[in-house]
Amino acid sequence: MKAITYQEIVEKVAQMCQEANFELGGDVMSAFRSALKTETSETGKDILGQLIENAEIAAAEQVPMCQDTGVSVFIAELGSDCIIEGGSLQDAINEGVRKGYNEGFLRHSIVDHPLTREKSKGYNTPSVIHVEMVPGEDLVLHMSAKGGGSENMSALQMLKPADGVEGVKKFILDTVSKAGPNACPPLVVGVGIGGNFERCAYLAKKSLFRPIGERSERQDIASLEAELMDHINELGIGPQGMGGNTTALDVKIEIEPCHIAALPVAVNLNCHASRHKEIRL
Repeated sequence: MKAITYQEIVEKVAQMCQEANFELGGDVMSAFRSALKTETSETGKDILGQLIENAEIAAAEQVPMCQDTGVSVFIAELGSDCIIEGGSLQDAINEGVRKGYNEGFLRHSIVDHPLTREKSKGYNTPSVIHVEMVPGEDLVLHMSAKGGGSENMSALQMLKPADGVEGVKKFILDTVSKAGPNACPPLVVGVGIGGNFERCAYLAKKSLFRPIGERSERQDIASLEAELMDHINELGIGPQGMGGNTTALDVKIEIEPCHIAALPVAVNLNCHASRHKEIRL
């Protein structure tokens, strides 16, 4: 049995929040540079170059790469032989977010009341936290700073089983097309298929934590990811919606079994600032 202290989680989460906003992952930077070589639009190339320069300045000066420092989303894989000493896992994560966002001078984007828009006094909390129980004695924290613009252009639809794979592809392409420049392309397109109404949305979000370039372990889904990537980049939206063949940096799909009468599909778009971090305790 491994014991992890509450305070250790707080400190690690605070660090993750700042690193996610200051330092774009190597997978994203590599995708930018690859896209720069294949982009056909001169305007698109210029924008991709600016995105690379912006990310490099943010990392060098330890400042946010985007003014929208996002909602802090966590997937916590908690080992069955791991215990948290000194408090709850959820409280530790939220305290770490408050500490990281406050000390890192990161924008607090959370409102306490969705209708009155009363501003939160919790330094960008509460976070969105998903806990998965797994074998072992480790705690693995996956964190994403999820921007509001791309989240707003995401969508969920309960398709009919008869719609099949063609219906799924159409819904995904329609969602990206409707988003246009509003989701700040080039995008990472996360897709959840199956489960039920709420589960497919979680699957779509979870897919965004996978590194860019990593394909599904299922060959049929990996092929669908690649096919959709091609179709999305044929839409011509391009970097920041200014035209070109780099509308998406990647497409990620997660699937699960579902009810015989249902075909739930969720599309969770992520802007070019695909900010994700992982630590193992």
